[in-house]
Amino acid sequence: MPRVTQEHFDARRRQILDGAALCFARNGFHATSMQDVLKETDLSAGAVYRYFRGKEELIAAIVGEVLGQVHEGFEEAARSTPPPPPDVLVPSVLGRVLATKESLTVDGRPALPRLVIQVWAETLRNEELAATMREGYTAVLGAWTRVVEAYQEAGMMPRDTPPTHVARTMMAGAMGFLAQQALFGPAPVEVLQDGLRALMSVRDGGTGVGA
Repeated sequence: MPRVTQEHFDARRRQILDGAALCFARNGFHATSMQDVLKETDLSAGAVYRYFRGKEELIAAIVGEVLGQVHEGFEEAARSTPPPPPDVLVPSVLGRVLATKESLTVDGRPALPRLVIQVWAETLRNEELAATMREGYTAVLGAWTRVVEAYQEAGMMPRDTPPTHVARTMMAGAMGFLAQQALFGPAPVEVLQDGLRALMSVRDGGTGVGA
């Protein structure tokens, strides 16, 4: 019997996760059955259950993967001296995450933002998924906080605001942008970049206007 390579294992796992993500984004978590996932992936039950025991494991794996990509992007930035400014950093990381899922579409629109909305809704009733989300977001918040601390160390940002407050605001911007993608349709990350840059240029008393 031929030996199954790690590459084959990884490709099959990717196939299952992508198929499940499409199903969840299209119909929601509860309206999707494992039979729907089998049909989407064109795999047998044995092939899928070898990797995942059910929908809960699938959604947890998808969430963990996306949050891991976001976390990695901001950890990388935190190690820079200094990190790129928010109007460059946030759209860059978000754009990379969206690009990894750009082949997954529902009705011609990116599936990831729709999936994010579905996951947020599911956390209200699924404590296990909520715990996975909290763990992932806590790690991301920690990375973003270190980025803000690096801004303050470099003199790019005043020290009179707690770094976690700034980090949570940046996180809110990224999460809100994803939600808008699901509600209002796709928009390039340059929209977020331009908006952040304009907000960063505001000065007290309007001194930045027309300067």
